[in-house]
Amino acid sequence: MPDSLIYSLAQVLGRENILTDPYDLDRYSGDALSPSRAFGAEDSFKRLADVVARPGSTEDVRAVLMLANESGTPVIPFGAGTGVMGATVPARGGITLDLQRMNKILTINPTDMTAEVEAGVVLEDLENALFDLGLMPGHDPYSVPIATVGGTISTNGVGYRAGAYGPMGDQVVALEAVLADGRIMGTRAVPNQSSGPSLKHLFIGSEGVFGVITKATIRVFRLPEAQVFSALAFDTFDQGFNAAAEMFALGIRPTLVDLTEEGEGITFHLLFEGFREGVQATGKRAVAVCAEFGGRMLGPEPTEAYWADRRQSAENYKVSALGKPRSVRWSRWRGRRGFDYLHLGLPISKVLEYRKRSDEIMSRSGVRVVEYAIWSRPELFSMLIIPDSAAAVSNESLGETVEQVLTLAQDMGGIMEYCHGVGVKLNHLLAREMGVGQDMVQAIKQALDPNNIMNPGKLGL
Repeated sequence: MPDSLIYSLAQVLGRENILTDPYDLDRYSGDALSPSRAFGAEDSFKRLADVVARPGSTEDVRAVLMLANESGTPVIPFGAGTGVMGATVPARGGITLDLQRMNKILTINPTDMTAEVEAGVVLEDLENALFDLGLMPGHDPYSVPIATVGGTISTNGVGYRAGAYGPMGDQVVALEAVLADGRIMGTRAVPNQSSGPSLKHLFIGSEGVFGVITKATIRVFRLPEAQVFSALAFDTFDQGFNAAAEMFALGIRPTLVDLTEEGEGITFHLLFEGFREGVQATGKRAVAVCAEFGGRMLGPEPTEAYWADRRQSAENYKVSALGKPRSVRWSRWRGRRGFDYLHLGLPISKVLEYRKRSDEIMSRSGVRVVEYAIWSRPELFSMLIIPDSAAAVSNESLGETVEQVLTLAQDMGGIMEYCHGVGVKLNHLLAREMGVGQDMVQAIKQALDPNNIMNPGKLGL
């Protein structure tokens, strides 16, 4: 990168908001994904950002993008670096655009039930501000203490309350974004539109390849009048799954839906929230449905403990790894002999068949599943996999097995990831999943960013 561009960036943002020290370039060049879990995308980690720019406003972002576009310099939007797929890895160098200074909560409107915030607002700060007004966000991932609003929109993340409120993208009422050439685009803060396509969806889950999200108006909700926690045990995963499918068919939407098989136990965690009468009715009917499929009540305590600890891993990451060099973040996994966490989406009718077929693939490869789960909806199926202790499974072989399992989901009409995005880890499989849709995405990219400066190399672009 020429010194003249760094000088121009400093003129726009102030020298204190331009970072060029190797220590800073290293810690900003990626997220929580380590090369050992990138499975074939290790080369993406060879480059560092050339410079870190820290804008404080939409106009700052606009100025940076105009300079980058004129010089053909890549720009990688950066929230807090808490993703797990490598979406912020600067695979081609360039400018890492740290949005954490843009952390203002602009308005909270209890009548409209919305909050307008800048992209760098940390979810926990928003949650605390809403709580004082008797409100809460609908998006509640494990990463609340560390993730930013812009980052969670860019990956369309799923949280613990998604059973009732959906993923982060469902919370977005309106967006402001800066395009590659510096134009500022804003959508209207209304719940629906029929006057043309909804352009906010172009930026939800797109990992910054079309522009930089600078502000968002998101839905907020009243703090619940009542909460009821329930935990149930099942003899088989199939029983619990069929109970969940029946609940959703009836229109029951618990706040928390987590059916987990781990070891010998199969536990269904449920949380019902909202106005008192609704909580009482849905909780009672959901438990009755579970009983029809062999569910046995365990009482509220297991789910209460689960709920209380749901953010502990993020708290640990905040202390031990957030903002630290890559070697520190990567060292967190050195004691583990290979693993991966897969999050597939499938039609409800295909989930149990998929589990059987993926088990067959993994057993032939010396890989075993230590946890199966559905999370938030019956269609969203997760597996934690590790090499079998009796098998000598290389990291390369584990990656090949992961790819077979992911492509099986695609071949059965599903998708390879439902809550963390694509990043560099799954980049190579996206065109296979999108089909002709990938050509459409490429055409939109060419129209909005002909110089390919916005997070190049992501989403297969």
